[in-house]
Amino acid sequence: MDWPKGVSGLSYGGDYNPEQWPEEVWDDDVMLMREAGVNLVSVGVFSWARLEPREEEYDFGWLDTVLGKLYAGGIRVNLATPTASPPPWFTLKYPGAVGTRPDGTKQVHGSRDTYDICAPAYRKASVRIAEKLAERYANHPALAMWHVHNEYGTATYSVHAEKAFRAWLEEKYGTLDALNAAWWGSFWSQHYSDWEQILAPRATQYLANPAHELDFKRFTSDAMLKHYISQRKVLRAANPEIPITTNFVFGQWVPVDHWKWAGQVDLVAFDSYPSAPDERAEQQSAFHADLSRSWAGGKDWLLMEQAAAHIHSKDGSIAKSPGRMARHSMIHISRGSKGAMFFQWRAGRGGAEQWHSAMLPHAGKNTRMFREVAALGESLRNIAHTTKHRVKTDVAILWSPDSWWATANQHLPGPIDYLDNVSQIHRVLRDRGVVADFVAPEGNLSKYKTVIAPTTYVLSRAAAENLRWFTAGGGRLVASYLTGAVDEHCQVWLEGYLGGMTDMFGIRVTEHLPQPAGELRALWNFGAAERFCELVELRGAQCVTQYATGDVIENQPAVTVNPFGEGEAWYVSCKLVDEAWDRLFEELGLSGPGRPGLDVIDRGQWRFIVNHNDKEEQVGRVIVPAGSWAVDRNL
Repeated sequence: MDWPKGVSGLSYGGDYNPEQWPEEVWDDDVMLMREAGVNLVSVGVFSWARLEPREEEYDFGWLDTVLGKLYAGGIRVNLATPTASPPPWFTLKYPGAVGTRPDGTKQVHGSRDTYDICAPAYRKASVRIAEKLAERYANHPALAMWHVHNEYGTATYSVHAEKAFRAWLEEKYGTLDALNAAWWGSFWSQHYSDWEQILAPRATQYLANPAHELDFKRFTSDAMLKHYISQRKVLRAANPEIPITTNFVFGQWVPVDHWKWAGQVDLVAFDSYPSAPDERAEQQSAFHADLSRSWAGGKDWLLMEQAAAHIHSKDGSIAKSPGRMARHSMIHISRGSKGAMFFQWRAGRGGAEQWHSAMLPHAGKNTRMFREVAALGESLRNIAHTTKHRVKTDVAILWSPDSWWATANQHLPGPIDYLDNVSQIHRVLRDRGVVADFVAPEGNLSKYKTVIAPTTYVLSRAAAENLRWFTAGGGRLVASYLTGAVDEHCQVWLEGYLGGMTDMFGIRVTEHLPQPAGELRALWNFGAAERFCELVELRGAQCVTQYATGDVIENQPAVTVNPFGEGEAWYVSCKLVDEAWDRLFEELGLSGPGRPGLDVIDRGQWRFIVNHNDKEEQVGRVIVPAGSWAVDRNL
């Protein structure tokens, strides 16, 4: 399906909230959007209270006017269903439809996302407002896309969720005997004799059952997807020609399996908000972009939101230096995004996000940021023809939502940061100029020569067989510590872990050895390891390097390789520091045209070069000034 409908070239714009401003501002907005090169805006994301001020009483007059002005100005609309923020009348009338936190506390109205995704009243109201929007705007000439909800990720631990969870479990397992076996119910007297005994995994006295918690996250992802599909069905019926999506958001708090969701949207759309205060923000942006492209199956996707002027770090906002906004946008476009969108168009005067940066700052048009926004808009018009080809790579990193969720549990054999481990692999590859895809453990690996599995803690039987097939067929698999420690039910793989693939790796892992923080374990000619090591017994594999220090592990294998079929299986039994991963990737011959601080991405006959360094860089015949970017023919 062609998307966004009626938008030529790259999409450029952001969330537009005209209901927050008097009508006399709207004409200025359209004029300034045209000046900035904006061709697409998201409208109505948080406007439920204005669209339906009282139950089943609607006010669409203001939206009619806004869409008319935008269309007359040549700007298309990504129209949202506003279900991420129910109005006050709804939460007061249906208090049972407000979310419940893990500690059992009921939320109250006063912020966004104050809903219970499983509450019947909320589901009914969501479909009803979607029906009204579809009825009125499905054939509006300004409509380019539908934007369902906003940033799905708000879990609830309510009685509604428990009821739906039990039904989900019964469909999955069929019988209580099967569920008790999968959850290891004999431990701590957690054997269930009736479905009604199963609760949401709220706060409890000590450690929770890891299989229970993992299944609840899977269920929550499916429950949210069900909510999305119910609205999609209404919108699709009204006009099958309009593409439909929702904006993916990324974080440990988001119980959403985006691999599964990607097949339910007409385009993958992603909100990228790097949080690092330094150059790691560029790494996070590249990580987000490669993950989005991979969710999209290698096809185009869309950067739906980013911040124009600030990086929102854990320690507060940090201003982006001149040119950084454009470079972040180009990281995404070079890696497959069909545009650069922002939150938001005009900075708000009030509300909880009044200091969130925008394309049009509080100070208005005569500002550095607006000049940068307008310059980027002009540049995107000039390079739209260069993005028709796909980004191609033969290296992939496994991305496992199950492993991310499961390693957040408190019961693990040592300190594990799954996201940090995956990000580290991506970062070192990027510094070596390698563009990597991500792939699900059970996904199609046939197009790749090298697949890297960083701490893929949860490995199902199907995923293990997939990796075995890939390696036997000539692929090179590189797995790191704790990969295949447990199966899909969080039960330990016995006889050496590794997802039951000890024969393929030619080793057995016999012991986990978490290390003190700040202490490095040197490897012979290979850098060092930190925080986590494993004791490995060779069963046919070759030792690539050994631990040079450490009581139990001194002179024991640290990195191994084993031929299997037409391929080979590498195993890294520890958390390597960056320099050690770089040494390993050099050994494997993984390198590309980029280098630290310099993204070089080839898309067919075009080469994108983004220079994040404080000095000019030359790539082939092209000299790119410090903090700038360029697009050239790929010779």
